Amino acid sequence: MNLFVLLKMVPDTVEELNVAPDSPALDAEFLRFKLSDPGEQALEQALLLKEKHGGTVTVVALDAPEVDEVLFTALAKGATRAVKIGGDWSRLQSFAAGQILAAFLKAAGSALSADALVLLRSQAIDDLEGEIGPYLADELGVPYADVVTGVTVTGNSMSIIKEFAGGLRGEFTLPLPAVLGIQSAEKPPRYVPIAKVRAALKSAKIETVDVAPPARLARFALERMYKPEAGGRAQMLEGSPEAVADKLVEVLVQQGLI
Repeated sequence: MNLFVLLKMVPDTVEELNVAPDSPALDAEFLRFKLSDPGEQALEQALLLKEKHGGTVTVVALDAPEVDEVLFTALAKGATRAVKIGGDWSRLQSFAAGQILAAFLKAAGSALSADALVLLRSQAIDDLEGEIGPYLADELGVPYADVVTGVTVTGNSMSIIKEFAGGLRGEFTLPLPAVLGIQSAEKPPRYVPIAKVRAALKSAKIETVDVAPPARLARFALERMYKPEAGGRAQMLEGSPEAVADKLVEVLVQQGLI
């Protein structure tokens, strides 16, 4: 199989996120980036499919802070090839990223072969609707399914398990090639020792490629970024049930609700 995994770097929300004082962007001075959690699940699912069916796993990412570490870790886990698309993509939104990635996959050729499968995150913290997946599939002209939790490949088709709200799941059959948005892999992402990552740093390499952006790149101008603004605070009512009930009625009258 020709398996392609599209990885995305996102701000680590363990750290405090602050807005830069001079621009509508996050303050990068203390900002740390990490691989999105669903992206890690997509990589694990690709590695599992490679182990079952053979073939290659190519991990692809737009250039971003700390992305090299993530790509070398993917190689240490068992990926065949790591590709970094060079450029300044710091202000790129999901649709534009989909255009760049689609251009790379079309140029790769094998991404549209009869045994090709593109896996990526079902969503990210700055892509909660997961819009990049269906947009990418539309650019490539192939089927798409998201919130996938299981993949079984048979010949040039596959059976996938898709999650729905309320704990429901559905099973669907799709032809290859296709694009899948992975919610969780069939097994937890594997741990790779630091020593193995260091070995990959010495023996493996990351390919850096340039992709010519489309003539009409879907860019958006971000005018303002701010933390959520508090609209008010809760008022705690204390005392006996009768006293609290009287105070509650008084508050509702003051607010004009009764």
